[in-house]
Amino acid sequence: MNINPIKTEQDYEATLDRIGELMGCSVDTPEADELDMLVTLTEAYEAKHYPIDKPDPIEVIKFYLEQYGLQQKDLEKFIGHSGRVSEVLSYKRRLTLQMIQKLHEGLKIPAEQLVKDYDIEPKRSQKGIAQPA
Repeated sequence: MNINPIKTEQDYEATLDRIGELMGCSVDTPEADELDMLVTLTEAYEAKHYPIDKPDPIEVIKFYLEQYGLQQKDLEKFIGHSGRVSEVLSYKRRLTLQMIQKLHEGLKIPAEQLVKDYDIEPKRSQKGIAQPA
């Protein structure tokens, strides 16, 4: 077993090929140990070179709505009246701590997914000029 750091895209591709060869090997074998080490190296390389941003809280809420077949009106007991739900989902109003707690408790959305900072749409005056938030 000769394991080296993944430094280039070629190293990465070769490591993925080797992982493919090792998939399905028996547990508690040298091959399983090699597979474990290669997967760990690959995960570190991917985290550095192919980072995936976590979705903002509003996208998380929309995902939950879709996954559970819920409507915007189903959020009223967690966020408030329909206008407030609409404002939150359209990035015009931020989630409050109370809303986050209710969404976490009621829909079982992990709180850490709801507390991430996100941008809201700037307020507009009647002439269409952005006003400070």
